[in-house]
Amino acid sequence: MKNLLRKTALMAVRSSAWKTTSKWIRGTERWNRLEDEYDGSYIRAEVVVYFGDRGSKFYQLEQWIPVLEELHKRHRVVLVLRKGSALLRALETTRLPVVFKRRFDPLHTFYHANNFKLALYVNNGVTNFQSLGFAPMVHVHVNHGESDKLSMVSNQAKSYDKVFVAGDAAIERHRRALIDFDESSLIKVGRPQLDIDKPLELEPSMVWTIMYAPTWEGENDSNNYTSVDLFGPQIVEAALQIPDTRLIYKPHPRVESSKDPAMAQANARILELIEGANEFIADESLQHQVLMQGDILAMFDTVDLLITDISSVGLDFLYLQSNKPLVLTDRRSDTAKLNAEAPISRATPIIDESTVEGVKSMLIDMLNIDASAGARHELRRHYFGEGERGTSMALFTEAVSKLIANRAVELTKFHSESINAESSDESTAE
Repeated sequence: MKNLLRKTALMAVRSSAWKTTSKWIRGTERWNRLEDEYDGSYIRAEVVVYFGDRGSKFYQLEQWIPVLEELHKRHRVVLVLRKGSALLRALETTRLPVVFKRRFDPLHTFYHANNFKLALYVNNGVTNFQSLGFAPMVHVHVNHGESDKLSMVSNQAKSYDKVFVAGDAAIERHRRALIDFDESSLIKVGRPQLDIDKPLELEPSMVWTIMYAPTWEGENDSNNYTSVDLFGPQIVEAALQIPDTRLIYKPHPRVESSKDPAMAQANARILELIEGANEFIADESLQHQVLMQGDILAMFDTVDLLITDISSVGLDFLYLQSNKPLVLTDRRSDTAKLNAEAPISRATPIIDESTVEGVKSMLIDMLNIDASAGARHELRRHYFGEGERGTSMALFTEAVSKLIANRAVELTKFHSESINAESSDESTAE
């Protein structure tokens, strides 16, 4: 009997179910320790930056970190994280104060124990609504980029007190997409993330540098703007044929891991074309490059011409390098619709099914005679407002300061213990 019990126990602890449970228990203990360590007991801040998602989406917050570090010099900032994997990423990325609140009640206890004036949200994560339930703060959505994709505007914008947008193009985007939306909640701040100086990540070359930086296929067909599967190999082949030119292939990170067979096949063909072309170039400084990693914004200074899809990349290039040629793609080959939905396309040549055969001559023309320069400068003002690089950071800080000052006044005549948000703490660790 004793041997039978022992055998049964051994089988249990060796089973996959027990290993999973044991791993969960150990993980929970770890998160409990981290929650105790980063409980925020001694935090003194005015601005909460709320992030409720896992580490896999930390890039949405990461691009704001340098801006928040600058803001911290004027208004103390604290990062409030809900998932352990995001906490670990934050600790590796910044020295800003960090607080870890996995559950709803500790989150609101923390809010009530402090004197926060303003909360920033970089995405539309579902747990944002748990934070929005705290009335004393002014809640501001800032998003994590600026593009003409459909996903840039959500009906959830109505939930925030204010929404920071880049410029007039974003206001028009909200006007087209939302019904019964109060436009007075929109505040234009430009693109402060682009005002932060970055060390150069792409070495200059003696020849022209063309960058092809396509986006991924999106979560669904309506948000699919990629050119990789339809035009990618043809674009790359054309660029490789231009004399005295090097090509930089810098796709969205999710292109490399795409499960779509057409995307995977096209990406593989692009890599094959670049590798083959480099076999005939002895000087490494003149060779074409594939850059799956790295900060694309830190490469723009070296780029002479950018080819990209409808995404934040083209608009970032417009903000930072409006004096350089830009080419856009259109997988739907509907120029009228593209011009209406993405104003930037009105000032760029378009690669679609009707023009893809002539890409080589298109690129040569753009390198020699930049006929779209004037239109691009006008559209830069439409997207980002007046002012050169550096203006956006000033606008952002000024907007935050004004909202904090106004909220401080309002709080002198406000008192409420009401919390209408609901807890949803089923998955609290990762």
